[in-house]
Amino acid sequence: MIALPLRPRILLIAPSQSYRIGAYLNAAREMGVDAEIASPAKHSLIRELAEGLHIDLDDPEKSLEIISRAASSSPYDGVIATDDATVELAAQVADRLGLSFNSVPSSRLARRKDLARDCLLNAGVPVPQYRLLSLLDDLATQIEGFPFPCVVKPLSLSASRGVIRADNQQQFQSACERIRPIIQDQPDPFESSYLLVEAYIEGFEVALEGFLNHGELSVLALFDKPEPLTGPFFEETYYITPSRLSPEKQRLIRARVAAACNAYGLARGAVHAELRVTSDEAWILEVAGRTIGGECGSLFNLVSGKSLESLVVANAVGRALPALRIEGAAGVLMIPIPKSGMLRRYDGIAKARAVQCIEEVRIAAPIGHELVTLPEGSSYLGFIFSKADTPEQAEAALRKAHRKLSFKIDPVWRLN
Repeated sequence: MIALPLRPRILLIAPSQSYRIGAYLNAAREMGVDAEIASPAKHSLIRELAEGLHIDLDDPEKSLEIISRAASSSPYDGVIATDDATVELAAQVADRLGLSFNSVPSSRLARRKDLARDCLLNAGVPVPQYRLLSLLDDLATQIEGFPFPCVVKPLSLSASRGVIRADNQQQFQSACERIRPIIQDQPDPFESSYLLVEAYIEGFEVALEGFLNHGELSVLALFDKPEPLTGPFFEETYYITPSRLSPEKQRLIRARVAAACNAYGLARGAVHAELRVTSDEAWILEVAGRTIGGECGSLFNLVSGKSLESLVVANAVGRALPALRIEGAAGVLMIPIPKSGMLRRYDGIAKARAVQCIEEVRIAAPIGHELVTLPEGSSYLGFIFSKADTPEQAEAALRKAHRKLSFKIDPVWRLN
């Protein structure tokens, strides 16, 4: 009897509410790869989560032991982290099991903003002027001599959660006090007690999506963020590709991201970077060892016919990456939450979908869900996707479709 070849098997480490789980499962299924999920979702109604490994992301040592025991009876061929919160654990798993992944130190650098800033400064990579702040000490003393406007942010949260601009001393104090309860439950005592303050940089913001192969950076897409991100909070909305920046600016952006990856020691897999571009420089805001967040990865399906997740799965199991040929332009609007409260109704979906160049409108927040705006919140109402011949057309379609939507959000009354 001829034995059938074993299917490759990957471990997907994900927060229970990750937008990315479904996309990764679909990509693995289409590629003939078995996927097991490790998440905190023990009581999830989603079968793959309920039947997967149940871990506590706040207890990485215990989580590592659970995963290691599972691997001893049924080995994995690769590991994937879906979000920032799981990248460092995925690196530890790979190190323990001998799987291909970025090193634990490089993964930590890409996650911790203060360590990342120190690393890049020492490597000569342009970063904003910054300072580490202790919430346990006098804030007024610590900000002396620092320029305004500035941006105060947690050390490790993502999706702009807890990021606040301050234009003067009073706003700085208020920003720190507002961030304090946001980070108080961070499992790392240092991350719950310290903040980063950076000089605010006037400029045009972009996001780069890339892939590393033995340390060599390939750019998959460069996204413009046409909506000005000036604060006081920094909710991302529009991503448009291809970029309309000059070829010289795009080369500079790629060079800065490549230098940051090299400084961190990132050498393989997906890279998502955020930069501010001025007249003569591209300033690194973030370089993460993961793909773009939310459901924005769907953009790659629109312009290439291949999913971003399929590249990550192929990389995880050691397959050659499929060629990605970008055609035309595409955009996504992460539908912002206009105010906090209970979502009661939404209208205009059919009209928004009927707008020329609109490919899909997805409302992610269910009716009855409590919505929380930035800086405390970290989610979106949903996503609108467009595909067009030019980036200008893709952006115009998104703006028109967004105007077709309406949301009824009622206040939430709490009993003290």
